[in-house]
Amino acid sequence: MAASDGMNYAPQGKPNPVVKKGEFPFAAIGLDHGHIYGMCNGLSEAGGTLKSVYDPDPKKVDAFCEKFPGLVRARSEEEILSDPEVKLVASAAVTSDRCPLGLRAMSAGKDYFADKAPLTTLEQLEQAKAKVKETGKKYMVYYSERLHVESAVFAGQLIAEGAIGKVIQVLGLGPHRIGDPAKRPPWFFEKEKYGGILCDIGSHQIEQFLFYAGVKDAKIVSSQIGNFNHPQFPGLDDFGDATLLGDNGATHYFRVDWFTPDGLQMWGDGRSFILGTEGFIEQRKYMNLGFKGSGGGNVYLANQREETYYNVEGKVGYPYFGELILDCLNRTEKAMTQEHAFKAAELCVKAQMQAVKIR
Repeated sequence: MAASDGMNYAPQGKPNPVVKKGEFPFAAIGLDHGHIYGMCNGLSEAGGTLKSVYDPDPKKVDAFCEKFPGLVRARSEEEILSDPEVKLVASAAVTSDRCPLGLRAMSAGKDYFADKAPLTTLEQLEQAKAKVKETGKKYMVYYSERLHVESAVFAGQLIAEGAIGKVIQVLGLGPHRIGDPAKRPPWFFEKEKYGGILCDIGSHQIEQFLFYAGVKDAKIVSSQIGNFNHPQFPGLDDFGDATLLGDNGATHYFRVDWFTPDGLQMWGDGRSFILGTEGFIEQRKYMNLGFKGSGGGNVYLANQREETYYNVEGKVGYPYFGELILDCLNRTEKAMTQEHAFKAAELCVKAQMQAVKIR
């Protein structure tokens, strides 16, 4: 996985299959974002069988097939959607195209697994909700900064065990490195396509707040966006932040940006601070600042009994993917409820819509 480039960051864990080989065939359509590699890694490690792939760009397909050899190179999207063996379609298409593809996949009888953000407008959200109701199929989302980060998984386990009492505030920091803009696809700079920074990488932060604090709904108290250092790309938000108030009184502040400096060992020093009535948790997700090659999985806990440092890298795994496969087969909702997936999507769109532009 690329430590310097968040767009191509694809964690690999230990195989932990929940099904036998061939029992859960899935396919990939739309390779516009590198997260598709992480999505397919996770499903494959959980026992899913990646059967086929389609993207109109043969170079993207060539690279994908190098990573996942033996795939059927579908000649069209329809070839995959009409395949009765394929149970789920995974996609990291251009953000604004993810929902239309999901609607087609669900209409074809497939569950759908979209990269974040799963949609860019409230109109798309209503279309997705209607299609889920019509077809009974799933529209799941790869909120990778919680689902594919071991410190984030472990923090959730600590909270569930009551280690810090009731969560009353979540603070999230999601810095990213933009790198060489010439290596970014044009859609990355077009707001109507990527959705804006709060819709895009802000979706990770809002989803974590809902999960850790047990929030079912929330209000956007304030949100801001800005383009401080990229005037040549007027459609780009290179900074954004927001404050949310949950329906249970928990609060959330997050900041996302494209200002990770080149001297940092990682594409972003992602952190999370979770305050509870009985203690707090800090995550240093990908690195420890000042320690080269320190790696991720850093969790700090302080509560009424102790203060503890955990390094959980390679120890916790990524249970979401196996749970998702079993949910698709058993029609359950243990990995993530549909309500939760859609609520995070709704709030990130609203945060973007309501954002004040700052200079």
